[in-house]
Amino acid sequence: MAPHLDSCHTIISNMLHELRVNALLEYFGLDLNSGQISQMLVYLDLLMRWNSKINLTSVRNAEEIVTRHFGESLYVAQWAQLEGTLLDVGSGAGFPGLALKIQFPDLSAALLEPVAKKRAFLKEVVRACDFKSVEVRPERLEEFVRGSQNINFNTITARAVGQFEHFVPEAVKILNPDGQLCLWIGQQQGNQLKQSTDSIEWDQPIAIPLGREREIWIGRLKQGAK
Repeated sequence: MAPHLDSCHTIISNMLHELRVNALLEYFGLDLNSGQISQMLVYLDLLMRWNSKINLTSVRNAEEIVTRHFGESLYVAQWAQLEGTLLDVGSGAGFPGLALKIQFPDLSAALLEPVAKKRAFLKEVVRACDFKSVEVRPERLEEFVRGSQNINFNTITARAVGQFEHFVPEAVKILNPDGQLCLWIGQQQGNQLKQSTDSIEWDQPIAIPLGREREIWIGRLKQGAK
């Protein structure tokens, strides 16, 4: 009888956890199914455990990770449909690129992360969550672009990226003519971005719920820019 009771207690605890996660994601207008929440919880558990050994994120609270990392990453789904191929630059702990596989499981994703320990973490999340069509690569963007032959992406993502005068021209080289750049940045960075990039037509910045001054910028190539 005892094992059965323990099993029931575990199931109830998991259900309560799912309800809490869904409540946190409501701030972002997200309504994930049970399977997606399960993937997020597996990802979250790995992140919490690995973060005690290697510095993946400065956020240590599980609920804040749900809002600050998962919620902010998946919020883009309210404004853009992601399909086909995705390149995530400087993936780190996998936000936004790997987290987007929860919302868009059919994406074929390449994650660029030069730090070996972080790549090991990303590969473990891919395995544990059973994500399909994900490639974790060691190159920086410039190196990846030089080695790419006729490879273009439907979506290129990056979070807290800097040096826009170098990043955007490199990204444009491997962006499909009808593709999109999706960047998670601060308001001040957004103003710098608009001034330093002339090949991209940017949509109105999207304020992130609970994000203070953080925004999502979505841009597309101007006519004849490539």
